Amino acid sequence: MYTQKSFVLKPADAEKKWWLIDAQDKVVGRLATEIADILRGKRNPKYTPHTDSGDFVVVINADKVQFTGAKWDDKKYYWHTGHIGGIKQRTAKEQLEKRPDLILMNAVKGMLPKNTLGRQQLTKLKVFAGESHNHEAQKPEVYNF
Repeated sequence: MYTQKSFVLKPADAEKKWWLIDAQDKVVGRLATEIADILRGKRNPKYTPHTDSGDFVVVINADKVQFTGAKWDDKKYYWHTGHIGGIKQRTAKEQLEKRPDLILMNAVKGMLPKNTLGRQQLTKLKVFAGESHNHEAQKPEVYNF
């Protein structure tokens, strides 16, 4: 009796595309789930969970994202300097003024696997606060959703 083998994508056989996403007036959480799915490769019919089969994502206008409710004042971003008593925090509104790209990076990071593969997939995300980006040579296609 013949049993059919499961398909396993080898990392060398993965065809990686570049996508361009305009984040203007998009809700952070909904946008981050779409980006995380693209980075993991879940939109690809050859998706294999344990290999990096996802595409590259370039996000522009990250400084024009939106939050629902009162998250601009209530949501806090924490980090530690490494020194004793070095815990720091910012509200989402302060983070938008200082580092708007980190709002989207942190949201997507929380939706990826917490292991080596997830860290590798996060490096394929390029976030820019303004309209311009430096990945024109890769010819990213516009992603609509």
